[in-house]
Amino acid sequence: MRAVRALLPLAALLIPVPGVAKLATASGIVKVRLATSAGPIVIAVDTRRAPKTGGNFLAYVDDGRFDDVSFYRSSRSRKAPQYGFIQGGIRTDARRILPPFPHERTDRTGILHLDGTISMARKMDPRSAGGNFFITVGPIPAMDARGDYQGYAAFGRVVSGMDVVKRILAMPTGGGMGGQMLLREVKLVKATRLNGTPHPTSYPKAWIIEKKIPARPAR
Repeated sequence: MRAVRALLPLAALLIPVPGVAKLATASGIVKVRLATSAGPIVIAVDTRRAPKTGGNFLAYVDDGRFDDVSFYRSSRSRKAPQYGFIQGGIRTDARRILPPFPHERTDRTGILHLDGTISMARKMDPRSAGGNFFITVGPIPAMDARGDYQGYAAFGRVVSGMDVVKRILAMPTGGGMGGQMLLREVKLVKATRLNGTPHPTSYPKAWIIEKKIPARPAR
């Protein structure tokens, strides 16, 4: 599938510092609400089966690194355009990126790319996943690991708001990534943990610090 081969996120820079801690609740499921300009999406993050990947996502949530970013890509199947995936996150904003983490293959976690799966976008290197993710509409087994193919690291599923996901998928696209960039990005206003204890990291929040620095008066 051409869309799968093109699943290379726009995030690039990695910081070689120790990884974030694993986050979990007693059940291993942490729900996260993504408040978007198209409506709310609620994700169930499986920190039991995908502890590294789920922990990474929750670290971005708990730090506020997903606040005020966007869904920027819609990849639709040519034969069945009602299916595909949408992609969002920090894009190439190096101020928001957290350290890399181990890749968790789907044939080990058991979390497959079915309808409503949330998974990590990445470059060719499986360890390049970070602050960008995608949500599938319809099953995409070609994204699952098999043999020498590492696949993409799925870590949860949508539990409410698939109507919002489908609405974003159907929005007009163009530009780069084979014409898959949304012509009008959908704002991800805020990502909020709905259960469990937040565990913000100690890494700098440069995008917030920059906002607090007063602008120099014009001369």
